[in-house]
Amino acid sequence: MNESIRQVGYIGLGIMGAAMASNLAKAGFALTVWNRTRSKCKPFAKQGATVADSPADLAAKGPDVICLNVTDTADVEQVLFGDDGVVAGAKPGLIVVDHSTISPMATREFACKLAGHDITLVDAPVSGGDVGAREGTLSIMVGGPDDAVQRLQPMFEAVGKTISHLGESGTGQACKACNQIAVVCNLMGVCEAMAMAKKTGLDVSKMLEAIAGGAAGSWQLANLGPRIAKGDFDPGFMIDLVLKDLGIVDDTARQQRLPLAGTSTAEGYFRAVAAAGGGKLGTQAMAKALENLGAVDLK
Repeated sequence: MNESIRQVGYIGLGIMGAAMASNLAKAGFALTVWNRTRSKCKPFAKQGATVADSPADLAAKGPDVICLNVTDTADVEQVLFGDDGVVAGAKPGLIVVDHSTISPMATREFACKLAGHDITLVDAPVSGGDVGAREGTLSIMVGGPDDAVQRLQPMFEAVGKTISHLGESGTGQACKACNQIAVVCNLMGVCEAMAMAKKTGLDVSKMLEAIAGGAAGSWQLANLGPRIAKGDFDPGFMIDLVLKDLGIVDDTARQQRLPLAGTSTAEGYFRAVAAAGGGKLGTQAMAKALENLGAVDLK
């Protein structure tokens, strides 16, 4: 472990954040944690972590790095710049690592604002779902200054397997938008292939096995296809959250005058499931929209 970074603050202990914070603790980093729902801090307190009373209190305790893993752009802004936010308690030289998925444009604005307080922002959204978070095999898309990213490398290696430094602040979030485009379009292909299999009399599970080793093979196919076939829609990543991410994609695409027809279709499937009360289901529940439209049961 890089001796220059020993004390890590962690804000946001949801499905992803809790697993990532746990892997940091296993790697030997000393943790101070804060979560809006305080009860989620209890498992970490039992393992020796310090529990802060607010983001400002966490920052005042003097961590070398504070990691954020919260829901949306507005949440990041509040955690950083609110009355009890990080800036209110931070010491000069702090590095903030934002693992949330938020707007690339807002990230650039936050980085400039934090720089005025001698705080460096590194955006580092992740991909790999709850499984990757637990197993420490996430893909991490990093934007920020070279020197800060180099110092953070041991931390990133504790939570991820593929670490890509894309460039300046905001480039990590831009890459995450690209990631979400590829993910949802890939998942749409898996669901549509399963619908075709069912309609033509194929055993869906056998079809998934048959195509997994060829050009159709993907993470979505290997991990979510079998769950759809079993009717397992428990969340690793919820539809409500992917819709939030696709809102960021939509805004970015609109600013760039970029048509994303496939992504828009996938978003429509997700919205149909959410409108029927399935927003808290896992993203694989996109299949429910295909089942309704095609009058087909994918199990």
